[in-house]
Amino acid sequence: MNCIPEMQIPTCWRAFLKAVRSVLLRPVGYVSFVGLAVTAAAWVVPDSEGANQTSAERNQYKLEFEVTPDIAAAGAHVELRLSQTRRQLRKLTMRFDPQRIQDVRGDGGLRIDGDVLTWVPDQRGGSLKWFATLRHQRGSKNYDAYLDTDWAVFRGEDIVPRASTRTVKDATSETWLSFRLPVGWSSTTHYFGKDDRYRVNNPERRFDLPAGWFALGKLGVRYEAIGKTRVKVAGPLGHGIRRMDTLAFLHWTLPEFQQLLPSFPKRITIISAAAPMWRGGLSGPRSLFIHADLPLMSENSTSTLLHEIFHVAFAPYQPEQADWIIEGLSEYYGIMILSRTGGISDKRLKQALDFQAEWGKTTTSLCTGDSSGAITARAVTVLAMLDDEIRRETRNGHSLDDVTRDLASSDAEVTLDSLRRSAAKLIGTAPESLSAKSLPGCEA
Repeated sequence: MNCIPEMQIPTCWRAFLKAVRSVLLRPVGYVSFVGLAVTAAAWVVPDSEGANQTSAERNQYKLEFEVTPDIAAAGAHVELRLSQTRRQLRKLTMRFDPQRIQDVRGDGGLRIDGDVLTWVPDQRGGSLKWFATLRHQRGSKNYDAYLDTDWAVFRGEDIVPRASTRTVKDATSETWLSFRLPVGWSSTTHYFGKDDRYRVNNPERRFDLPAGWFALGKLGVRYEAIGKTRVKVAGPLGHGIRRMDTLAFLHWTLPEFQQLLPSFPKRITIISAAAPMWRGGLSGPRSLFIHADLPLMSENSTSTLLHEIFHVAFAPYQPEQADWIIEGLSEYYGIMILSRTGGISDKRLKQALDFQAEWGKTTTSLCTGDSSGAITARAVTVLAMLDDEIRRETRNGHSLDDVTRDLASSDAEVTLDSLRRSAAKLIGTAPESLSAKSLPGCEA
């Protein structure tokens, strides 16, 4: 007789005492009685919910994402395997692009309504499978996800669409990501792992999904510890990626970032590749992509690499209408860190800020959604004015750095109001540089 997990403890003890009584009514040896006690203990404390198992462990379910590239089909087969002991995960809802995610199959209860997938797994788990296309164009000719004959560069979101779950109270996932690769291929992610298997862990979330930039194939990889950050630069062989140049550049600039943002990530993975990838930079969680042909420093004294690193390090969410603030901060500090670390002279710094000011005159609105080009340039000018105002009003006791740290450490989203409040705490009044007349297209 066994005491199953669903039985209450008093029931288990009644079963145990009944067994003991039946044994004591007939002669038994000492060894037999000890054996009975050990066996009874096993009945009372099942392995799956043992007395030494913590509440967190009892509420944890396991997810394993296995990814198999399919070169001929220009995509990857993805299998999600769920293991659980007490139906911790009740329902998973995933919204996907039918042009990119296809051939969805699974056991348990599976329903697909247009671009929404709903999965109700069995009590002990189950599996979902789908095919993810890994050639996605950004613009008319370039790609922000690509699978070639000997390499692939993409984001976790490209193979695993974002999803929400319904679980028992306080349940958390233990999520793993593994790759089944062709002979001679390897993988690089920003997660900890080995042998192409990685632990996907985001302490801020109870449900972990793969995210950020990945590279597969015949890769070149270089590592370096810079301050408290482990930096990895990786990408396909033969793409002209300046791995050592990038690490040298970051050796003199990254410490300034770490001083600016004390919560700077402990790991950053930089993925690079040449054509046909998009010729720009794109950030992700603890990772970024930058095109191999881009210079570390542009002729106008900006740096796409430093711009994207700021995005990686600055975590707070910003609503669409405040995109100019984050883009402006990213570009502003890309310039200022070059100046502070001796990368550009004071003369070039003035030229760089003058260039941004002139370019920014061509925009008529800051608070219009996605910020790029002239909007970002106008934002840089506004932030430079705010820095000057804070320094002047506090007699160089504070600067925009203090505002940036304040915003970065807050759990609240970044908005124009939060920017104004943070600056006002330093200067004692509403900043003139953030008044309505200085911010075209923004509400007062």
